[in-house]
Amino acid sequence: MRATDRPAIPRAVWMLGFVSLFTDMGSEIVHSLLPVLLATTLGASMLTIGLIEGAAEATVLFTKVFSGWASDALGRRKPLVLLGYGLAAAVKPLFPLAGSIGAVATARLLDRFGKGIRGAPRDALVGDITPAAVRGAAFGLRQSMDTIGAVLGPLLAVVLMTVFADDIRLVLWVAVLPGLVAVLLLATAVREPDDAPVRPARLPITREGLARLGAPFWRLAALGGLVALARFSEAFLVLRATDRGLPVAWVPMVLVVMSVVYAASAYPAGWLSDRMPRGRLLAAGMLALVLGDALLATAGGIGVAFAGIAAWGLHMGLTQGILASLVVDRVPGEYRATAFGMFNLVSGVALLVASAAAGALWEAAGPPAAFWAGAAMAAVAGVAALRARNIHRALIPAPAARPKLEGPPDA
Repeated sequence: MRATDRPAIPRAVWMLGFVSLFTDMGSEIVHSLLPVLLATTLGASMLTIGLIEGAAEATVLFTKVFSGWASDALGRRKPLVLLGYGLAAAVKPLFPLAGSIGAVATARLLDRFGKGIRGAPRDALVGDITPAAVRGAAFGLRQSMDTIGAVLGPLLAVVLMTVFADDIRLVLWVAVLPGLVAVLLLATAVREPDDAPVRPARLPITREGLARLGAPFWRLAALGGLVALARFSEAFLVLRATDRGLPVAWVPMVLVVMSVVYAASAYPAGWLSDRMPRGRLLAAGMLALVLGDALLATAGGIGVAFAGIAAWGLHMGLTQGILASLVVDRVPGEYRATAFGMFNLVSGVALLVASAAAGALWEAAGPPAAFWAGAAMAAVAGVAALRARNIHRALIPAPAARPKLEGPPDA
């Protein structure tokens, strides 16, 4: 197939990428400062922070089960996507208003609940509208744009913390604005295909019903859970950097460094996964996590800690979009959102366990113990990815030419 004949990445994927960019910009302003607010201003313990972060991320993944099922049952994606982004924008003012650990935890859980509502339908929509030959590239592109927002948010937080003399609450008010832009863009610029088929599937959330997703999917879900078990919350990266002497005003740079590497690697990883076995790239991502955890465990100063944070970002770029592509590879379109929801439920349970365990190890044996445990689990997950059945064979024929990136529509 000639390069000019290759299908383009659809414009709706670009628009969803911009929506993700603005939403993540606001969310990462909050995320980059929240551990410091909890640990210093409100006096939360490391175990408490680990439980809050684990519960927040698990809320996302549990919610995706039901939003995914609802999307498949309704036969539409956008209404749930809009609801999820709208809720996340609506609860942002709760963070600067919070005066206790419980209030922060409530706001965090509501914010992540919104993310959970939108996640599975949005990923299913990307799968619905993207030609199979550029599926990995499309998921990688959306993830890269999402992560650009994760770079811009902490950078803005650094600037604002400097301008506002470390007034965390004032900076958190700024996080409200990008979410409003994202909701407006989604409402006006993203449409489901006019010829989208009605999806009458109402897959019951029962043992018998879930079995219809198929054994290849459930093997993939188990592998995804193992990958999540190796990766606890990024809040511990922030806390490790401050432990190594990073000034409070520069704390958001932790997520900036991680997200720059993540954004730079997600699209190339997706593009490569359309041309080689996706499982090998997944294993490479777990190797990057082993390296990152080892550097963070042994870091004697800020420089080595940031090298570990960069390796953590590479791990994210090599795994997250590829896992999404693998889900689409293995599930019929009428059950696609349900599959994303169940996949993320398994991962959510694993992430909750990993974050709680990391917090307990941090308090009982120190930061290195938490990161060495993560490295050990990442090594196990990497071996499992190499040995997993049916993920090293490309299910979609991969043309040799690079996919054309069709830009957003003209204004």
